[in-house]
Amino acid sequence: MTALVDPRAIDMSPDAQASQWQLTWKAFRKHRLAVVSLVIVVLFYLVGAFAEFVAPFNPETTSSKHIYHPPQAINFIDRNEDGSWAFRPYAQGMVVKRDPISLSATYEPEPDRKIYLSFFGQGQPYTMWGFIRSDRHLITSADPTETFYLVGTDRLGRDVLSRTIHGSRISMSIGLLGVTLSLLIGVFLGGISGYYGGFADTAIQRVVELILSLPTIPIWLGLSAALPQDWPPLTRYFAITVILSLVGWTELARVVRGRFLSLRMEDFVIAARLDGGSQGRVIFRHMLPSMASHIIASVTLAIPAMIIAETALSFIGLGLTPPIISWGVLLKEAQNIRSIAQAPWLFAPGVAVCVAVLALNFLGDGLRDAADPYTNDRN
Repeated sequence: MTALVDPRAIDMSPDAQASQWQLTWKAFRKHRLAVVSLVIVVLFYLVGAFAEFVAPFNPETTSSKHIYHPPQAINFIDRNEDGSWAFRPYAQGMVVKRDPISLSATYEPEPDRKIYLSFFGQGQPYTMWGFIRSDRHLITSADPTETFYLVGTDRLGRDVLSRTIHGSRISMSIGLLGVTLSLLIGVFLGGISGYYGGFADTAIQRVVELILSLPTIPIWLGLSAALPQDWPPLTRYFAITVILSLVGWTELARVVRGRFLSLRMEDFVIAARLDGGSQGRVIFRHMLPSMASHIIASVTLAIPAMIIAETALSFIGLGLTPPIISWGVLLKEAQNIRSIAQAPWLFAPGVAVCVAVLALNFLGDGLRDAADPYTNDRN
């Protein structure tokens, strides 16, 4: 006799009918700090992608007249000749003066000199992504003969803001590329280890344990120091990315292995096998999508470690080197006491590193909490 199911016993709530991605997104939106961090991370990557347009000047342009020029604030409201007020952004002009005894240069504001700014105005020409030629900038000087420095200049008179913006492209992309390589290696080896088990599992786990037992920083230092110093900057960039990836895939491989061990005996995986699905279909169509949110959370938490590693290696001279511009390379300018005392604005790339790393960590925490929406508040 067939048992009848009471329709009232079926959960018809929106959450019961929502997909896993919809539940994950709903849980993620409740994490306000993670949502704000997502916006910050996206802005960092957009700034890095369009660095030539966002930066006011060419990062390599030097000026012997503006060495260690202090930051200039932007004033948005200006007074007209008739005494009325108008929205007209400008930076207060500054003049350099030398102490008659020590001959040290100091910058003092000129009350009668205003450097008016233009949004989406014409400035120094550039080539974006190697083929787009333009001279439009997000913010530039309305008078091509005038210059302004919102974050000051370095020892060669180069704009620190423009160099920090261009440095975000290398530092943020090396974290993304490094984690992508780690993801491919970790998912492949971790998947083999967890799905097949046996000798493959034993061999892969012994390799993982060997790598984890090695001190990470000395390994990075040793491999970076072994790179030929005469390599082109682009080659060295990819070499550093590969080094960071070869050391950073082990944690992800363990996460994937653990998930595969728990999933391979689930009913939907066994049903897919009995239905005649190939091993590749079972893995890529059924198992990996079910753990995609966990992988995304692990990857997001791994990117800050990559960024810090590149910054540290470049800071001590074993990572990227000029003319490549990264946050670590820029922080080398602030290694001496004179920089700390005379030009503290040279630490601007360090502030960018802190903000980016914190945003990525908060984003990773939010994704990790939302990865299992069924245990998140049950609503």
